[in-house]
Amino acid sequence: MTRLTITAGSVTIAIKTRDTPTAEAILDALPIHARARTWGEEVYFDTPVSVPREPEAKAVVQAGEIAFWTDGDAIAIGFGPTPVSRGDEIRLASPANIWADALDDVRAMAAVRDGETVVVESVA
Repeated sequence: MTRLTITAGSVTIAIKTRDTPTAEAILDALPIHARARTWGEEVYFDTPVSVPREPEAKAVVQAGEIAFWTDGDAIAIGFGPTPVSRGDEIRLASPANIWADALDDVRAMAAVRDGETVVVESVA
C-alpha cells in the first residue's frame, strides 16, 4: 500500500491505496492535476486514467473510502449525502471502484469549492 496526498484548494488529506488494478493505474499516472467539481457532499475530479469497473464496485460508499468513478474517469470522495442519496447514505452517481482509504477525516472536503485546483501525489 502506498501513501498519497490529495490536496484540493486549502484542504489536504492523506490516503493509503488498496491492492487493486485501479490503484495501480492511478499510481502510474501520478502526479494528477485537475479541477475540483462538487455534487452534493462529494468532491470529484477528472484523471488521465481509464479502467473497467471492478467486480466489487459499489454506488453506496462509506466516508473515507476513496472511489474511482469509471463512468467519468474521475476520482470521487464522498463525505455525505449526494443528490441521489437515500437518507444519510453516501451514494455515488453509479458504481465505482474503491481503490484507497483516507487516513484523515474526509469531511474536511466540505471546504472545497467547485473549480479549485486538485493535486494527487505520492508522499515522499
